[in-house]
Amino acid sequence: MRKIIASLDIGSSSIKLIVGEIQKNKLNVLACIDVVSQGIKKGYIVNSESAELALKEAFKKAEDLLGLPVKKVLVSVPSYNLEGFISSGSVTITSDDKVITHNDLIRAMQASVHNKVGESKELVSILPTKFIINDEEVVKSPVNMIANKLTVNVVAVVIPKNNSSAIIKCLEKLDIKVIDVCVSPLADYYEFKNSETNQNVGAIVNVGYSNTTVSIFNKGILTACEVIDMGSSTIDNDIAYVFKIAKKDASYLKERLVVADIHAAQPAETILVKDVNGEALKINQYDVSAVAISRLNELFNLVKKQINLLTKKEISYIIVSGGISEINYLDRLLENLFGDDVKIGSVSEIGARSNKYSVALGMIKYYNSRLKLRNVEFSIFSLDEQEDFGGTHKRVNISDNSLLGKIYGYFFDN
Repeated sequence: MRKIIASLDIGSSSIKLIVGEIQKNKLNVLACIDVVSQGIKKGYIVNSESAELALKEAFKKAEDLLGLPVKKVLVSVPSYNLEGFISSGSVTITSDDKVITHNDLIRAMQASVHNKVGESKELVSILPTKFIINDEEVVKSPVNMIANKLTVNVVAVVIPKNNSSAIIKCLEKLDIKVIDVCVSPLADYYEFKNSETNQNVGAIVNVGYSNTTVSIFNKGILTACEVIDMGSSTIDNDIAYVFKIAKKDASYLKERLVVADIHAAQPAETILVKDVNGEALKINQYDVSAVAISRLNELFNLVKKQINLLTKKEISYIIVSGGISEINYLDRLLENLFGDDVKIGSVSEIGARSNKYSVALGMIKYYNSRLKLRNVEFSIFSLDEQEDFGGTHKRVNISDNSLLGKIYGYFFDN
């Protein structure tokens, strides 16, 4: 079976839909769709009819590209009021040979959260931190070992059910099945994780359109998360207000003209727009960058304060992601505030080389890791559909504009 997965990142500014395939532990993007959001605010659906229109557009574009409808998807949901708790669970190994299987591992993890998630909460993920066999030996991977008892220590991540319920209902109305849900901190971690992040304590910062998520990880385990109600849209608002122009023009200037180091700004670099009275207005890079830099400094000072509130441990790394992270010279501004431990995330997948896709791509990688833990194969397409998908009549050409993909989710049937 081919491992073909779809992920959906629903943002306030845009909706990203990625379909990808895992081949030899590599993520190959088959389709990358990016459409303007409607009816979405801070990741929540505030107008279901408008949201459905935007989602229909995204899935229609994916079908046009792939030749098959995408009917199953993993979905990112808001991280507001995310909580984590430490727990443990144990199971007896019942097989005659006492060999621990993947199923035993999953049973132990399920036992660790049994009756511990309130009715108003939804389980997002169970992150194992330690495996113990026979109450005495700590092991890294217990599968295929012989034991009478298996215990697992975990960190369970939960969110309020209303973070996901409206999104799931909206997709169900479109005949789209939600296979799993994910939060952006976990997705971002799996997109950017490496040997350093696996061994140290650090922070991941995702600057979205309407808010900024600050997450703390300890050796790959999500330990704390907070959402700041400020994002890249505040820069658009500032530019629009100062120069008395439309917000869409302000966003255009931010993307095309702004630099995050005033010393690198060139007064001779200009863009012509119209003000609110319809009169031509020439705006130079120095002036518009000065406005943006002021807000960027405010935002990342709030981030710095939040990191200090979330952990007292020494931070070894800070990774910054989100579309705004690609503003030229942002690394200089960040280094002035955070020092040498900060870096801007870098998405490397062909067809999705933008940090705005980090959550959608990371969801795929996280979900793939959960599938490996369960020793389960999964695809959004049936075997018959996969044959059709790879056939001569509906062959997908993977170009530089296609994407590498696979998705996140929490891996239980709960």
